[in-house]
Amino acid sequence: MTRPFTAILFDLDGTISDSAPGILESMTHTLRTVGVPVPDHATLMSFVGPPIMDTFRIALGMDEEQADRTLAVYREHYLARGALDSRMYPGIDVVLHTLHEAGLPISTATSKPETPATYILEHYGLTGDIDVITGASDDEVRSAKADVVAEALRRLEARGFDVARPVLVGDRLHDVEGAAAHGVPTVFAEWGYGSPAEAAGTVAQAATPLDLLPILLPDT
Repeated sequence: MTRPFTAILFDLDGTISDSAPGILESMTHTLRTVGVPVPDHATLMSFVGPPIMDTFRIALGMDEEQADRTLAVYREHYLARGALDSRMYPGIDVVLHTLHEAGLPISTATSKPETPATYILEHYGLTGDIDVITGASDDEVRSAKADVVAEALRRLEARGFDVARPVLVGDRLHDVEGAAAHGVPTVFAEWGYGSPAEAAGTVAQAATPLDLLPILLPDT
């Protein structure tokens, strides 16, 4: 059987990691520190996943200087306290290990900067099954999901992996749109933070991490 995909890209927040508690607490602390009103819980939840500078500039209406200052406060608090206030979704470790053992190359494609992303994945003990950790650049110059997807594919190809038929696993609309910008299909992680409407345009939906296996590796 020809496998449907030759390389797998994984979002992090809401796909590998239930990271909302640490993000929400860090965001609340940050906004209070810089004197910005803290929005309601539903609005805060909408900030989990998309590039954080988009949240500051677009959702909260900050100018560039204020956004940069706010980012510095957020990063300091998140790295010190929020990054590990999270949990790995049950079964995602099995999925990553099974895909890796089957020889499918894996990269993350997360809007989280690579330093905290690496820190979290090392804490979970997942780095041995992930070939490349790709995320936003630490300076946020690369943060749009389409740019992260492009970089993940470039790094995998540079390692000699087949990226002819990649797929992204993600839980938010920006995952779907960012992947589609490069012709990459998305499998929607229903256990994450996205609404059902955000699954529009995806090639498949998985209710739990383990439901990914028959989609990504149907010969198992």
